[in-house]
Formats: sequence, C-alpha cells, structure tokens
Amino acid sequence: MTAGTSPSPTEQRETPHRSGFACFVGRPNAGKSTLTNALVGTKVAITSNRPQTTRHTVRGIVHRPDAQLVLVDTPGLHKPRTLLGERLNDVVRTTWAEVDVIGFCLPADQKLGPGDRYIATELAGIKKTPKVAIVTKTDLVEPQQLAQQLIAIDRLGKELGIEWAEIVPVSAVGDQQVDLLADLLVPLLPEGPTLYAEGDLTDEPEQVMVAELIREAALEGVRDELPHSIAVVVEEMLPREGRPADRPLLDIHANLYIERPSQKGIIIGPKGRRLKDVGTKSRKHIEALLGTPVFLDLHVKVAKDWQRDPKQLRKLGF
Repeated sequence: MTAGTSPSPTEQRETPHRSGFACFVGRPNAGKSTLTNALVGTKVAITSNRPQTTRHTVRGIVHRPDAQLVLVDTPGLHKPRTLLGERLNDVVRTTWAEVDVIGFCLPADQKLGPGDRYIATELAGIKKTPKVAIVTKTDLVEPQQLAQQLIAIDRLGKELGIEWAEIVPVSAVGDQQVDLLADLLVPLLPEGPTLYAEGDLTDEPEQVMVAELIREAALEGVRDELPHSIAVVVEEMLPREGRPADRPLLDIHANLYIERPSQKGIIIGPKGRRLKDVGTKSRKHIEALLGTPVFLDLHVKVAKDWQRDPKQLRKLGF
C-alpha cells in the first residue's frame, strides 16, 4: 500500500477483529486493580494500599477498533488462613482456567519472593494459555533496579518451564507503556466479534460496584487488622418518589458489616465522624459512576466471624 492511499478491501480484511478475556494475577497489592482501571480508562476496580482488597472478579472492557479486550481482575492468590481466603483462591483458579491470556503482575520495587514463586509454580501447570509477565510500578524504581527485575523474571520463567509470551514493564500511575501492554495482549486473543456493546466498561451489576466503592472508602485509614473484616451489602437502590424529572435523587441503603462489636467504634469514629467521612467520599464516586445525585444511608452491623462462617459468607455474597 503506498502512502496517501486508503487500504483496499483485501487489506482491510487482513487484520481480523479479535476479542477475548485476559486476567491479571499476582500476589496481593501487586497493582492489578490500578492497571485494570488504567487500561479501561475509568475506575471499574477498587484500589487500596491494603493487600487483599479485591474480592470479586471485576470485568473491565477495553474497546479498540481492532479488538475488544475483557479484563478479569482477580483477588490476589495467597496462602489462605480463613474460609473466605480459600474461596478467594478458588475464584482465582477457576478464572485462570477460562481466560485466553494470563498477565502475571510483579511489582518493580519488590524483589521476587516466595509469594511470586508460589503463583508462578501454579501458572507453570497451565500449559496452553499464553502468559505475559507485567512488571508494575516502574515509576518507583531506577532503570538499574528495573533491569535486575526483568532478568530475575526471565530466570524464574526458565527455571519453572514457563515461556513468557512477553515481559512488559508498565506504570499505571505514570501512564507509561499502558497502551503498549494492550497492543501486546490483543494478538494473543482469538479472532471473534465484539462481546459487549460499545460504551460498556464493565459487566459488574451497579449494586456490586456501589458496595465496592463504599468498602474502598471504609478501608482508607483503618487499622491494619480491619481490612479483611469489612464487607458491604447494598440493601436497596430506589429513585426518590415525587422528585421533578430534572432533579432526580437515588436513595441507597447499605450495611457495612464487621466481625466483632469492638470494631464498631473504629468504623464509626469519634462522634460518628469516620462513618460520615466514608459516606461523603463514597457518595462522590457513586454519583460519578451512576451520573445522578445520591442520598446514601449507611449502617454498621456485626456479623460475627463472617470470614469463617459458611452461612454468613453466603449471605454476604461469597
């Protein structure tokens, strides 16, 4: 094809449309959710500097002229200490078995540890699915440290018999090489039509997204023992009756569950300030997500040792 001419029908047909699923795995806090949000271009997965924030497989959808890449963001694989932990690990393994490509996230600023090796060993057992090693958080390190990490990842692959389809350094925060990562993932997808409508960014139900945004706000600044103890259930979301069409209001009633009565004070805070802060922060994100003003009614409840109780786990959606 010469410069300045449009492609012929034959040439246009040569680049087939691809669509499929990619999942990001890695130990807790490896930057999987931040990377998902950066690729989608908006917040579809909650992020927190607390490990083990993700509990659902959130799907983010990346639309491109030549492809549709559906990202499945899984919880971090870890050695489980509770029934919840075991269920989260099961979610990860089920997801790995169903996707077209696996992205293994390894932070640039941390040496490869037992957690990474544990996951890599599991990945080595999945023979057919292509695997891409993604070095995250490259904005936090000097070039020399990044080079050492790339060599270590290459060596780990050779040692365990994993042939990396690519090894890609990215910074989701600094927006470095995020588009390149999408360019490298797309050819690994099967040919096929679009799976979701143009404009869809996630297939998570709104109620689940809202609950996650509330949990993200609740995770900020709580003591270290609390992150895993918090669960949020949205009981109802209803448009306020009798409002004029140009001034709608959505009433959202949600319960924040913790495991012990002693944790109630931590979440509510002195004179209820902390809970109020959680409401204010999450409401902003919820209004941005739903595009409508929201009245948020939050209550804190105790579900005793819910992480270890099968009945409670079911009730809270796990």
